[in-house]
Amino acid sequence: MENQALLAIGIFIITYGFIISERIHRTIVAMLGGGCMVLFGIVGQETALEHIDFNTLGLLIGMMIIVSITAETGVFKYVAIWSAKKVNGKPLAILLALSMITAISSAFLDNVTTVLLMVPITFSITRQLNLSPMPFLISEILLSNIGGTATMIGDPPNIMIGSAVHSLTFGAFIANLAPVIVVIIIVTLLILVGIYRKQLRVDDRVRQRIMELNEKDEISNPRLMVKSLIILFLTIIGFFLHQLIGIESATVALIGAFLLLLLSGERYVEKSLAKVEWTTIFFFAGLFVLVSGLEETGVIKQVATYAIHLTGGNETATAFLVLWLSAIASAFVDNIPFVATMIPLIKDMGGMGISHLEPLWWSLSLGACLGGNGTLIGASANLIVAGLAGKEGYKISFKHYFLIGFPLMLVSILISMAYIYVRYL
Repeated sequence: MENQALLAIGIFIITYGFIISERIHRTIVAMLGGGCMVLFGIVGQETALEHIDFNTLGLLIGMMIIVSITAETGVFKYVAIWSAKKVNGKPLAILLALSMITAISSAFLDNVTTVLLMVPITFSITRQLNLSPMPFLISEILLSNIGGTATMIGDPPNIMIGSAVHSLTFGAFIANLAPVIVVIIIVTLLILVGIYRKQLRVDDRVRQRIMELNEKDEISNPRLMVKSLIILFLTIIGFFLHQLIGIESATVALIGAFLLLLLSGERYVEKSLAKVEWTTIFFFAGLFVLVSGLEETGVIKQVATYAIHLTGGNETATAFLVLWLSAIASAFVDNIPFVATMIPLIKDMGGMGISHLEPLWWSLSLGACLGGNGTLIGASANLIVAGLAGKEGYKISFKHYFLIGFPLMLVSILISMAYIYVRYL
C-alpha cells in the first residue's frame, strides 16, 4: 500500500507540474494523469468512476445549455448596456458593479451558475468599451468564491458541512460567515481597484457611445427571452429547494435545460450542445480521478491526521491549522474530497479533548471555500471562466492568475484568522 501511495503522489505531482507549465492543454494532462491512476492499478475503473462527481458535471452541463439559449435572445447584452449606462460608462465603476453582483448572486446560487451568467454580460460590456475583459474576469472569479462562502448553499464545502452537522443551519451559516465575508469583499475590491485602476480608462467619446446605445435594440427574440427567463427563474428556485425535495442540483439544472430545449425548438439542440464547455467537463473528470488516487491510498487522510496531532489538542492552534491547511490544500486539490476527509476527523476531535468544535467547522468552511481563489485550478468557477475566456480568444494563464489570486487568498485567510480568534477563541 505504501508503494501505491508513493506512486499516486508521483503521478499527482507530475500531472500538476504539466498543468502549471501549460505546455500541453490542461484537459489532456488531467485525463492522462487520471488514466495513469487506473493504468497502474492505484484505483480500479469502477472506483475511479465512483469518484467522478457527476452532480458537479451535470450541474455545469445543464447551466451551460440554459445560458447558451438565453444568450441567443440578446438579454445579456441588454443587461450589459443597461448597467454600463447606470454608472455613466465608467469602467472602474462597472468593474465594482459586476463584482458586487457576482458576490451577492454566488451567495444564493452556486458560484459556477453565477459565473456562467456573468461572463457573457462581461464580454458584451468590454467589447463596447474596447477594453480587455481580463480585469473583470479575474475580479468575478475572486468574488464568486468569496460570495459563495457566506451561505450554506453558496459553495459545495458548505453544503457538505451543513449536511454532516445538523446543528449548523442555513441561518447559522449566514450569522457566522456573512460578517467576515463582507469585510473580505471590501478589502478585496479595494486591492483590485489599486491593481487595475490604470488599465480601466477610456476617453469620453467611448463613454458617450455607450450612453447613446439603446439597450432595447439588443433583444432579438422576445418570445424566447420570456421562455428562457421563466426556465432560469424556476431552475434557481429549484436550487433553493433541492435539499427539501431530495433532488440533486444537477437534476434540477438538467431538467431545466431540456425543458428549455423542448420549448425553444429542435434547431437549438445541436447549437446549444456544441456550446457546452466539453474541454472543462473532461478536465474535471480527469481531476476527480487524479485526486481519487490520493484519497484511495489514504494520502489525504494521513496528511490531515498528522497535521491535527501537531497541535496537541490546543483549541486555538487546531482552529488555525484547520483554516490554513484547508486553504492551502484547496488551492491545489479539489476541496470536495478534502472536506469529505476533514469532516470525520473534526468529529473525532470531540473525543480527543476538544470540547468546542464550532470554531473548527467555520475554520474548515472559510479555508476550503476561500482557498479556491489561490490558483486557477482551485475551484470550479475559476476553470469555467478560463474556459469561456479561451473561447473568446483570451487566455488566462496559470501564472497570470496565480500572481493576483494567491496573494489575495492569503489576505482573506489572514482576515478570517483574526475573525475566528476574536469571535470564538
